[in-house]
Order: sequence, then C-alpha cells, then structure tokens
Amino acid sequence: MERKGINALIVTGLALFMTVLDNLVVTTALPSIRNDLGAGVDDLQWFVNAYTLTFAVLLLTGAALGDRFGRRRMFMLGLGLFTAASAAAALAPTADALIAARAVQGVGGAIVTPLTLTLLAGSFAEGKRGVAFGIWSGIAGVAVATGPLVGGAVVDGLSWHWIFWFNVPVGIITILLAYRLLDESYGPGTRLDLVGATLATAGLAGIVFGIVRGNDLGWTSTEVLAALGAGTIGVGAFLLWESRVAAPMLPLRLFRSRAFTATNVVSLSMYFGTFGSIFLLAQFLQTVQGYSAFEAGVRTLPWTIMPMFVAPVAGALSDRIGGRPLMAAGLALQAIALAWLASITSVDVPYSSIVLPFILAGTGMALVFAPVANVVMGAVRREEQGLASATNNMIREIGGVLGIAVLVAIFSADGGYTSGQAFVNGLVPAVYTGAVVLALGALAALRVPRGTATTT
Repeated sequence: MERKGINALIVTGLALFMTVLDNLVVTTALPSIRNDLGAGVDDLQWFVNAYTLTFAVLLLTGAALGDRFGRRRMFMLGLGLFTAASAAAALAPTADALIAARAVQGVGGAIVTPLTLTLLAGSFAEGKRGVAFGIWSGIAGVAVATGPLVGGAVVDGLSWHWIFWFNVPVGIITILLAYRLLDESYGPGTRLDLVGATLATAGLAGIVFGIVRGNDLGWTSTEVLAALGAGTIGVGAFLLWESRVAAPMLPLRLFRSRAFTATNVVSLSMYFGTFGSIFLLAQFLQTVQGYSAFEAGVRTLPWTIMPMFVAPVAGALSDRIGGRPLMAAGLALQAIALAWLASITSVDVPYSSIVLPFILAGTGMALVFAPVANVVMGAVRREEQGLASATNNMIREIGGVLGIAVLVAIFSADGGYTSGQAFVNGLVPAVYTGAVVLALGALAALRVPRGTATTT
C-alpha cells in the first residue's frame, strides 16, 4: 500500500472505530443506565435511537458538507462535535439530558462516517479498494467485537459515564492526526438541501415516535395515529421534494441501478433484523440470566468477534466473485441463527446452547459488511461516491432505528421487565421477526447482478 492509503486507513479507522464502538457500548450499558437514571423502556430505546435517528437522516447532509467545504475540514469538525457531545453525555444527570447529548453525537457521527469511506476511496486505486474496504470493515468488526466487552468492563470497573469519557481523548487525537496526515479534497459543488433534511428528519421521527409509543398509548390513540400519519406525510413529502429539487440530498437517480437498489435493501434488512435483535439479546444476558455487564460482554464475543476475522476476507473476495453470493449467504446465515436462538431461548437456557448460533450470526454479519461497501461504491460514478456512501449509511441506520422500534414494540406487547419469563415471552417473537426480515433481505441480495463488485 502507498503511504497515502496507509495514512487514510489510520485516521478513518480510528474515527470509524470510535463511532461504531460507541453505539454498541451503549447497548451493553443499558441495564446500568436504566437503574441509575430510573429510565423506562421508552427511554432505553431513545438512548440508542436519538443517536441513530439524527445520524441516519443527516448522513447525506454530512457528505454534501464535505463535498462543498472540504472533506478533511468537515471530517475534523464532525469529530469535534462528536467529542464534545460525548463529554455532555458523560455528565448527563437525567434521562432527557442523555437523550439530548446522544442526538448531538448523532449529528457529529453523521458528518464523520460517510467521509471515512469517501476519504478512503480517494486514497486507493479502483483495483485495490476491495482490500481497503475489507480492512475498513474489519476495523468496524473489531469495534463490534470489543464494544460489549469494553462496555461491560467499564460499567463494572468504573461507571457507565466512562463509556462516553473515553471518546474525548480518542476524538482529540484523531482530529490532530487528520490535520497532519490527510489531504484536503472536494466533491461536486452542490447546494445544501436543507428542506430535504428537515422533511426527512421530521418524517422519520414521527414514524419512530408512533411505533415507540404504540403499546403504551394504544395503536388507535390520537397521539399515535397523528405521529404515524404526520411521519408518513413527511416521508412522502421528502421523496416528492427530492424528485423535483435541482440538488437533492437523496438523488433518486442512483436507484436506477439495480445493484445499488438491491444492496441498499440488503443493508436495511440486516440492520433491522440484526441490530433490533441485539438490542434485546444484550439485555437478556444481564436482566434474565444475571450476568454482570462484563460477563455478558464476554459471552457475546462468539457473535461479535467474527467480523474481525471474516470481513477482510469477504472484502477481498468481493473483488473477485462479486457481492451477490456473499451478501445472500451472509443474510441467510443470520436468519438461521436468529431463528435458532428464538427456538431455544428460555429463562435457564445454558450458555453452551447459544454459542453456535452466535458464531453463525457473526459470520453472516461479516459476509455482508465489506461486499455492501464495495458494491455500493462500484455501482455509481466516481464523483457520486460520497452521496452513494452516505445514502447507504443512511438507509442502514434507518433500518437499525426501525428494527429497534418495531422489535421492542413486539417485545412490549407480549413481555416486559417484571420477571425473567416475562422478558423471554417478549424476546422470542421479536427475534423470530428479526429472522424473517433477514430472510427477506437474503432474497433481495439475489437481485444484485452477477459478476464483479462493480457491476451496475
């Protein structure tokens, strides 16, 4: 690798690691935060969704800011915002304050994350990007693998506040390295689509709020119906606006590519099914089986460590055989694993019984990560790669937000936190639902054209 590429991998890898780790660390720490702040299940969802929702709907704006004002400059500004918001989250005295800080973290992450892939793609020749994207995905895999473990160790050894404090020095160091090691670059000069960003944010927030509050208020209550109706109208208005505005934040023309469209359905399905299930399964080990946060983190390693080993190989393979077989196989493995887990889960299920489905699920995740990045970047013109990356990130994060909201709604309809059996009663149908969504995603992967990763 050339030095320019190595420098880009170091800087973007650090930023990616921090943002991915932060999301999973919070998931592991939820039981501790719930007890400390007296939070309810609605609050627990918003501790995650406040971040992922703002992150998702502002990703395209973040990419556009980088294209217009300089990718390195906006990358550094995004890191600064994320770092400051992490400090605010660590100091949050109430559930509402933590939710607000998490939302600001999402804004910073929305600027940083799409630019990691754009900066990385610009530092490698086309024929070598698959390996670079594989390493990029492997870094994400390390964050996935160590997130529950680090979160558990920090919560048990210190307190949940420190999962946010650790972002501060890492963020500062990454900003300094970006200034020193990265070259400035720009994309096509376009206007910022502030109307589109506002409509998308309002529409998705309304839908998620309606889903989250549906069980508590009743699905036919005025508040829930109003939220879902307003959200649907907002999303419809967003799509209409994007189809007519000269410089849209979501260029609908990108979806004329079958490879691009099918791969984004794959991302949506995977994040919906997998991360919605992880949200509940991470709590199962602590809330039902009585493990400490660190013990629970150790026990999730068979799942979370697999992307660290498999993702780089999958990235290299995607250059040779294309993304279609890897993505279809990965989603199918995850669907089988979740259905297996749902079928055997009970209050006293032995840990040995869930190790193999954990390994299967982690392997499936790893087979999807790198090929998705490679197919998405290869399905568009070079000057559109920033928008393509941001679009894919946005869609997958929306999948995660909706997955958590929908699966927790299913969980709450049949179960709760009153006893171990009540938790299991809600967990099983929710995880089965996640398995079904992943199976549908595997079918969508078969719509990706055969051939190399760059087939459109």
